[in-house]
Amino acid sequence: MYNNLRIGGLASGIDTDSIVKQMMQAARIPVDKMYQQKQILEWKQEDYRAINRSLLSFRDKVFDMKLESTYLAKKATSSNEGALEVTATSNATEGVYDIEIKKMAKGANLISQGALAEESKDDGSTKTLAEQFGLSSNISFSLEGKKVDGVFNTSGQIDITPNDTIYTLVSKINEASTNNDLGIKANYDSTNNYFYITSNTTGADQHISIIPTDEATSNFFKDNLKLNGTDADGDGIYEFSDNGQDAEITIAGSTINMSTNSFSFMGMFFNLKEAPSDPTNPINVTVNVTKDVDGVVEKIKSFVEEYNNLISTINDKLNEKRYRDYPPLTDAQKEEMSDREIELWEEKARSGLLNGENLLYDIVYDFRSAMASIVPNLNTDYDNLAAIGIKTANYWEEGKLHIDDAALRKAVEEDMDGIMELFTKSADKSEDKGIALHLYDEVNNAIDSISAKAGREIYNTFDNSYIGKRLRELVEDINTKEQQLIQLENRYYRQFTAMEQAINRMNAQSVWLSQQLGQG
Repeated sequence: MYNNLRIGGLASGIDTDSIVKQMMQAARIPVDKMYQQKQILEWKQEDYRAINRSLLSFRDKVFDMKLESTYLAKKATSSNEGALEVTATSNATEGVYDIEIKKMAKGANLISQGALAEESKDDGSTKTLAEQFGLSSNISFSLEGKKVDGVFNTSGQIDITPNDTIYTLVSKINEASTNNDLGIKANYDSTNNYFYITSNTTGADQHISIIPTDEATSNFFKDNLKLNGTDADGDGIYEFSDNGQDAEITIAGSTINMSTNSFSFMGMFFNLKEAPSDPTNPINVTVNVTKDVDGVVEKIKSFVEEYNNLISTINDKLNEKRYRDYPPLTDAQKEEMSDREIELWEEKARSGLLNGENLLYDIVYDFRSAMASIVPNLNTDYDNLAAIGIKTANYWEEGKLHIDDAALRKAVEEDMDGIMELFTKSADKSEDKGIALHLYDEVNNAIDSISAKAGREIYNTFDNSYIGKRLRELVEDINTKEQQLIQLENRYYRQFTAMEQAINRMNAQSVWLSQQLGQG
């Protein structure tokens, strides 16, 4: 507000702007330090939140390990994968199942039995039915579709004229199907010139029937569209029909019918891929359902690997070197440096901000204690991770776990129920819980502790966490100091302006005295 009163050394010859700039640089030092403190807190907040994201991801893995279904997994093998693929859920009963495949589910289909007359003209436009097939009069027909409550859904009469095209026919059939829930769809393959209608799904309730109203319509579908039909009444009017079919298998002599080739039964998922040409000569398949030892072993190994990665991430931050001679750069310093120099400087400036943080030490200690705990009152000798081949090795690895694959596999094979109890046992106290439940509690505690320190929201700087509150206080202090610096700068300029004005008056008086003396 005082810029218009500033006089830049016109009377004194002093470089006022340079002097004020230097004085303000000295005055800004405390404010720059506050900006640096703010930057350090923001970086620290980012580092803590990155660890929290890792904890959240790891918690999902721990959650899986505390579910009994993880250890009840079953594996199904088929003696003929080409005919039948089978997967088992945890609800499947272990055993050997003899299966006969008699039929595969299929949909209803009506397809041209040969290529039709070309539907396109030389100029690329579409021929009318009169031009494509020589149709000379209107045709009419109705449709039957899928069976609902034992009755086929039907359409009203559909009328086609010689001026319509094959695509008009397709469109009217599809419109009728939609309006009457027929469950069918017509198409025209313009590349190969085939007309076809298919049901939308498979099963015995699927049905397609084209019912012509007269012989001309019947001949159009039989001769021009080349569909297979039957003249049941001998009146020269063909009906064009096809029905879907259920899949049929027998398990231990019991016949099972399903509307699709992929279905679940007895805790297993079946995918039929082949059926015999003659249902009286079925394809025989043996399905063996066993405990999924490989799957459980791999899940435990994956869990340990994720744990090691998390512990390593936290330990890396605890041990990261701190370069205290590299504080965050001020804006003025950045203006004098290249982008690469700024990048290298800031790598060191933000290194080691979590070095030696007690909060992280506590988290690592709690995690290691949970993983090393002995679970009391189990109905198995496998009451700790070391007993199943999961142990620490070297002290300098700071809690990294190593797996003896043979010992782990042996334990899972011998006592799956005991392994499940080791990880999933419930108790009132965390220290009495299974490994996964105990660790799950500790992960939640760690997430809460870091959130209280640095906040939860990734994109929210200010919150009620410790760092969030401290940042808010710093911003308020910085704003206050910035206002004070503006006032100080204005005061300096007022003082220099007053000095310049005084010198200017003295100079004017000196000139006046000189003039007076000269006149005398």
